[in-house]
Amino acid sequence: MAKQLAIFGGSFNPIHFGHLIVAECCLEQARLDRVLFMPAATPPHKQDITLAAPEDRIEMLQLAVGSHAQFEVAPQECNRGGISYTVNTVENLIHQFPNEHFSLILGPDALLSLPLWKDPQRILALIKILAIERHGIDDIEKITQQPQLKELLSEKQSCQIKTDRIRVPAIGIRANQLREAVATGKSIRFRTPRNVELFIARKRLFSTDTQ
Repeated sequence: MAKQLAIFGGSFNPIHFGHLIVAECCLEQARLDRVLFMPAATPPHKQDITLAAPEDRIEMLQLAVGSHAQFEVAPQECNRGGISYTVNTVENLIHQFPNEHFSLILGPDALLSLPLWKDPQRILALIKILAIERHGIDDIEKITQQPQLKELLSEKQSCQIKTDRIRVPAIGIRANQLREAVATGKSIRFRTPRNVELFIARKRLFSTDTQ
């Protein structure tokens, strides 16, 4: 029987509890078998941001999700290097695992910017979108009505996105806040798993004296 897998892409610079809560909500609400955390080598929209080394971001992910039987780190993009385009990622996974069913987890900002991505129509033709809707913050109905996105989506695709939306609590944690906290000597405890926090401290990641 085909497994239901979801791709959770991002820079994960670093992974934090907001990411993990989103993944758990997707797992339950979409009845997934596994969530694949796939760190990008170089995200197209973040080429001007200094990222932790790919091996460090992969290690942080492994520390964060290693004890969860249905979470998996997928390092293919980092291993390949270069700019990570979602359409290529999806095509490669479908080719590698032709008998599995894939979904793509997208936050509201990513969903809104989808028309600007490389070959967005191809992405929509290949994979189901799981759009994240944070309680009291996002409205997927309104987002799908934004002109550029409305023009891109067929009526069927728009309906699927709204029907399959993933509702998550509004957890106000962002990776840039963690990086800023580390750089200024402030605590990031309770915003990322303890083993990730200790790894960041040990490797002196995001510290101003290592930039």
